[in-house]
This record gives sequence, structure tokens and C-alpha cells, in this order.
Amino acid sequence: MNDSTPPAPAPLSPDELGHRLTEVFDLVGPLYRRAARKVEQAEPVEGVSAGVRAVLNLLRLHGPMTVPQMGRDQALSRQFVQRMVNDAAAHGWVESVPNPAHQRSSLIRLTETGRSTIADVLGREHYLMRQVGGGELTEADVRACARVLTRMLETFAHVDVD
Repeated sequence: MNDSTPPAPAPLSPDELGHRLTEVFDLVGPLYRRAARKVEQAEPVEGVSAGVRAVLNLLRLHGPMTVPQMGRDQALSRQFVQRMVNDAAAHGWVESVPNPAHQRSSLIRLTETGRSTIADVLGREHYLMRQVGGGELTEADVRACARVLTRMLETFAHVDVD
């Protein structure tokens, strides 16, 4: 029998993996900043900065959370998250509600206006992301990229931002 399936590539050595992942890491920062700037270009219309967007989307995904929980999840300082929450609250996108588990740390939740605002931002992001790839990228490419970035994120999950 002739097996036409090519052999699976061998895993990289730790040293080579370190070098290659550094290349990936060097791309992530500029990519994030450029994408955030592109999305923020409509900020005067919506008033959503990248930081506020992160808070709104986190609440959309996970429901009500405390500021410390959001900080841990996003690897951001509590002070920064609190400023973003205050900004979002000033626009009427989030509100503070009592936390039955902890009297001194309120839960922050999206308002209906906040839900609509994050849906609009995500729609704009989706439109921008559709322009990536030029028809060349496959599901396997995206799955591999997400797997690598997830593994990198998990490796540094213990880093304290405060």
C-alpha cells in the first residue's frame, strides 16, 4: 500500500520554539495597536476606546463581573479597569449593581445601551477582519494560530498585573 499522507512535522526544540514564538510575539503588539486604532477611528461617533471596548465585550461574554475579576481576566490593573468602567458608566453603557457575594465589590453589568454599543463595535470589527487573508487563509490556519496564542497566554496566566 502506498500512503500518500505526509508525515506530521516534528515538534520544534524548546530553543527553536522560543525563537519562533518571539517572532509571533513581536507581531502581536503592533497588530493589536494598529487594529485598535483602526476601530477607534469612529470613536467620536461612538466614544468607545479600546479599553472600554474590552470591558464591554468582557461583560457581554461573561455577564456581570467585579472590577478585580475583569482586571484578572484581561491582565490589566484594577485601576485601569476602574477608569474604563467609569468612562463606560458616564456614557450609560454599564451600571453597578449589588454583589451578593461581596458587599464592598459591586458587580458591573451592561445596560441595554451598552449591549447595543458593543454589538455595533463588534460589527465594525467583523467588517474589518473580513478583509484579512485575501481568500488564502483556511480554517486550519486560524485554528493553529488560535492554538498557539492560547498556549502562549496560558503560559503567562500567572503574571500579576497589580
